[in-house]
Amino acid sequence: MPTILVTGANGFVGRRMCPALLAQGHVVRRGLRAAPAASASLAPGEQAVVVGDIGPETDWRAALDGVERVLHLAGRAHVMRDTAADPAEAFHRVNTLGTQRLMQAAGEAGVRRLVFVSTIHVNGQTSGEQPFREADAPHPVGPYAQSKWEAEQIVRDAGARHGLETVVVRPPLVYGPGVKGNFLRLLSWVARGVPLPLAALAGRRSLVALDNLVDLLACCLSHPAAAGELFLAADGEDLTTPELIRRIAACMGQSPRLFPFPPAGLALAARLAGATGAWQRLSQPLQVSAAHNRARLQRREPLSVDEGLLQTVCWFQAHRAAETDGGAS
Repeated sequence: MPTILVTGANGFVGRRMCPALLAQGHVVRRGLRAAPAASASLAPGEQAVVVGDIGPETDWRAALDGVERVLHLAGRAHVMRDTAADPAEAFHRVNTLGTQRLMQAAGEAGVRRLVFVSTIHVNGQTSGEQPFREADAPHPVGPYAQSKWEAEQIVRDAGARHGLETVVVRPPLVYGPGVKGNFLRLLSWVARGVPLPLAALAGRRSLVALDNLVDLLACCLSHPAAAGELFLAADGEDLTTPELIRRIAACMGQSPRLFPFPPAGLALAARLAGATGAWQRLSQPLQVSAAHNRARLQRREPLSVDEGLLQTVCWFQAHRAAETDGGAS
């Protein structure tokens, strides 16, 4: 089986991805930003290499030595309140120039295939009446999406120049065990029974369960029909924000505390609080068609939305219980 380099191996997706590839019999080389703790152990068939910060000067030679396939997960993620002096420059340096450097090194090392994980926000912030599809014209908004779109073009161009098979995957919001950010905040609100004024929101949004994305990426690394493709990722069911909250509450065995409030009032409150982006993610439609990857790769998502949410809630509850026990000891 080929050796696969996974960049960003300690990230949300990487931590789930590496064991999945090992289970398929691959040799997995974990690309790490910093040296692992002395107590950290590697599974059979697993290697680790420190690549440091991702950028235009990253030295990939040791990481790519003997590697046939690369899954590029590492990058500067979108955050709600960016503290960088120049966020656009920071995104460009890591996500665009860092990917450019990796593609150059991969071509020189004779890598056969590289899978690049981008973002659905390359398509746009809101899908309107029709779901996003691969053939849609890109409409990246903001420095994060722009940096990913520029990186996608570099991946395509460098792949063609070096004879390297490339695959680009654009996922929407990913949820699952270990999730952070707004989704974790929502889990906490529902668990604590916080009243939420979101019952009137009607925009449907696509999500992708972590294990569904891992399954797609594993397929992209090995399936002959994936070479040269762009794939959008999504679960098989889209939810409004109130539906998502009700499903989460049901997994927790409790009633959701939803009540209606005029969306215009919520939009104004979000604008005054500097949270317009968060409001758009709650209220506006962002639907994604994953029909192309299902047909091209002859696959289906392993988990339904309800299964993915239950898996996430079970992790969340176990995590909270562990924190409570730790605080009491």
